Formats: sequence, structure tokens, C-alpha cells
Amino acid sequence: MNRSPNYSGVRISGCWALGAEGSNSSAESLDRLLPVVGTTRSPRKRTTSQCKSEPPLLRTSKRTIYTAGRPPWYNEHGTQSKEAFVIGLGGGSASGKTTVARMIIEALDVPWVVLLSMDSFYKVLTKEQQHQAASNDYNFDHPDAFDFDLIISTLKKLKQGKSVKIPIYDFTTHSRKKEWKTLYGANVIIFEGIMAFSDKELLKLLDMKIFVDTDSDIRLVRRLRRDITERGRDIEGVIKQYNKFVKPAFDQYIQPTMRLADIVVPRGSGNTVAIDLIVQHVHSQLEERELSVRAALASAHQCHPLPKTLSVLKNTPQVRGMHTIIRDKETSRDEFIFYSKRLMRLLIEHALSFLPFQSCTVQTPQGHDYEGRAYRGKQITGVSILRAGETMEPALRAVCKDVRIGTILIQTNRYTGEPELHYLRLPKDISEDHVILMDCTVSTGAAAMMAVRVLLDHDVPEDKIFLLSLLMAEMGVHSVAYAFPQVKIITTAVDKKVNDLFRIIPGIGNFGDRYFGTDAPPDWSDEEDLLDS
Repeated sequence: MNRSPNYSGVRISGCWALGAEGSNSSAESLDRLLPVVGTTRSPRKRTTSQCKSEPPLLRTSKRTIYTAGRPPWYNEHGTQSKEAFVIGLGGGSASGKTTVARMIIEALDVPWVVLLSMDSFYKVLTKEQQHQAASNDYNFDHPDAFDFDLIISTLKKLKQGKSVKIPIYDFTTHSRKKEWKTLYGANVIIFEGIMAFSDKELLKLLDMKIFVDTDSDIRLVRRLRRDITERGRDIEGVIKQYNKFVKPAFDQYIQPTMRLADIVVPRGSGNTVAIDLIVQHVHSQLEERELSVRAALASAHQCHPLPKTLSVLKNTPQVRGMHTIIRDKETSRDEFIFYSKRLMRLLIEHALSFLPFQSCTVQTPQGHDYEGRAYRGKQITGVSILRAGETMEPALRAVCKDVRIGTILIQTNRYTGEPELHYLRLPKDISEDHVILMDCTVSTGAAAMMAVRVLLDHDVPEDKIFLLSLLMAEMGVHSVAYAFPQVKIITTAVDKKVNDLFRIIPGIGNFGDRYFGTDAPPDWSDEEDLLDS
């Protein structure tokens, strides 16, 4: 039975006569039938010291970059301590689920929120089903239309912090596109769809279930407008599909799931009170998930012998001499850059000797066989931890032909002292590569651990990761080795101490500032303002 709240708009008992008009004029007519919903709302004030008046976003023509980073989602052991918080949004077709989801995201004002739509998971249709869909005779509003196995496996991986590939569905051709999109790094996952509560296994993955309850007439008008303007359908076809499939499916499969919801939101996006309550609850859940990794690293693994996974470049007079130059505070920037590059080249060459090789035989120009060795693997990928890590890229490119390069940006939160993930760009199919992870200094190991965790979340095997650094502190070595015992750690030198400000002692100074010629802030550490460790 339909509820009819007081709307300022008109009911659509006469909308059936719109079929003879063109799609644009039809859409404009439908727009006038929708109730006016206020779009301005006061953002919820954050209680942390990082409260901002604007969302922490930098939007460009190609992408949206978060200017507030993702805090550690793992503990000092390198394992995820708590799973991402998953909000399920159910409701009828065109009830405003996506709008409600976006309002929640905006009001949360936290980075690393993933919106996952059930519309991406329609099954691949057979030729016969394709013909049915073209004539509006295929039921897209039945549970059997969705690939629940793929939905559940995808949501499980996202909840566990893993990177996932999402199919892209083309509603014009009723088919999946060849390309897939990648989602990663969720503190909060919002999963929305008409059948969000229709599968028992799927329900187990949802931490909060919200049902968006919108008047059926309003939903019909929205569906007409959307399918006409966005999906190129005609009014007769949309109404035929609505009467034959959409409305019966809502009555049989969707409306009964309202009883499973923790919260019912009447009027959808117009109910700002309900959305504020939801946001408050999610904030409390996120606060429970906050971790302090750096403090745990600073107090752990003291007085242990250095791990077997560590390899230090042989301390020859040449290496010792270059360290003397770059550690000297009086060294000019030009000399610092020159001798740092020399050390980087030696470090890269040393690291490549730990890659897997196999025996092979080649024939020399003189016609004789030569028993040699060849790299046993698909390819090598370098990943630099910005900012200082990128200074090692030229050395890697100089010795590895056609090497692929990825980047990870990690910064220190000035208030908490914790590392935060801000941005990453990794090559496709990196999980099949040997990965050389590059940074110039590692003190506590906090950023290095975060970078390794990112690679593991993208299915790179732990034993295929090589962490390279010009200078490391014993604390950082222990932290990485303890959390990830199969990662090979390679450096040119290890210093014993880290002071209270996380500076390596005797150390090298702020590598990025010395290399790029920028001034370090008064409270810099070896892990830099950009946390180069």
C-alpha cells in the first residue's frame, strides 16, 4: 500500500498522456512533476582537530584527489585490525538511493569512502535475453538478473581492504563493457541497489542496513526521466517495463526487505534529519577503528638481532666515502645530488642480484655456446614512495630496460603523527611482477609498512616485494621485517638510533629537502613532511 506524504508537487495521474512528445520535452515535463528537494544543508561539524569548512577534495578535469589521507588500516603486525564499515542502501528503483549515498558521503567529510552500485553487477545476457531486453521484455528487476556471487566476492575483498575490479555495465546496449574499473582503499563502503537485502550471504557483510522509502509515483516519474534522458528509451517502453516488471518486483522482492533494515528513510534525500543520524553513527564507528601505529613501532622489536631478510651493501671505502659526503651538513646541493645518485645506482645493481634467475644457453658470434643466466619472471615494476623515493627512479630506469613505474603518496598527519595514504598510481596487473619499492630514508618504518600493505592489497606476493632505501634505522628494519617477514630489505647503511622526533641518528638529514633544495620545517624528521620512509 502506497504512502502519500505531503509534497508540493502534483501527483502524476495524468502523466500517461506524455507518450507522443519527444524525449527532451518529455523529460522537461517530468522534471516539473518531481517535488522540490532542498539541496543545501549545513555540513556536520567534525569533532577532530582536522575539521575543515570544505570537503577534503581536490577536483581536476580527470580525477578527484583527496587532500586528507587514509590513516593506517592495519596494526604493527601489518595485518588489518578491523574491516571497512559497510552500509547497505536498499529501496525501489529510482527511490533516491544514490542521492542519499552521495549526501552521506558529503556529510561524512572523511576520505576513502567507496560507493558501490549493484547496477554494475547485472549478469551477462545471452543472445535471446539481449533480444528480450531490446523489446523491454527482460526482467532486470528480478534477483536472478544479478550476479550475486560476484557481488559477494567483490564486497568481501573490499571489506578486507583489498583492491577489486568492478564491471562497467552499459544500459544502452544491455551488456558489460570490456574495460573494468578498479576500487581500492575503503574505510567506509556504501553498497546500494534494489536487491541489496535479497541475499542471505550478502546481508552478513552489511554493518548497517538502510531502506530508502519513496512514494511510488515519485519513483515512476524519476525512472521515466532517467531512462528517457540517460538511457535513450521511449516513454511507452519505460511504462511497459514498469507495469510488467518493476512494480511487481517491488511488491514481491523489494518492499518485504524493508523489515530487515536498521533504518528506514522516508522521502529519501529530502529527509536530512535521518541522514544526519546515519552520519553520526558512522562517525562513531570510524572513531573505534582509529589506530596508532607509529607509537607501537617505536616501542617494539628493541634489542633484536637484525633480520636475515636484510641485505646491506658492502661497506667498501668507496661506499663509506660517498656516505661521508652526503651526511656532511656542509655538502653543497650539487655534490649531495651527484653522490646520492651514485649510491642509488650501486643500490639498484645490488638489489637486482636478488631477483630469481635461471640457467640459459646462448650462442656467441664465434659460434660457441655460453652458459649464462636469465631473469625468471614476467617483468619488474618500480614503485616510489613520494617525494624522496622518486629520486631513485632514474637509477632504476638506467639498469632495467622498459621498467614500469608506479607511485604512492604518503604524508604525516601533523596532529596525530600517523602516516596517511593520499594517492597511488600503480601499473595494471602489478600482482604478476617483482616490485622494487623505493624510498631514500626509513626511520620507524611507518610509511614503508603502509606502502607494502598497499602492494599486498593489490595482490602482489610478499616474497616478490623488495624494499630499497639509501639509509635505514634499525627500528625501521625491524618494523618492516616483523610485519612482513618475506619482504627483502636492501640498503646501503643501517644507523642504530631514532630520537624522540623520529630522526635517524647520526642520520642524513631531510633527504627530500637537501635533494630538491627546499627548506625543511622546524619540526622535520627523516620521514619528512611527506614521510619519506
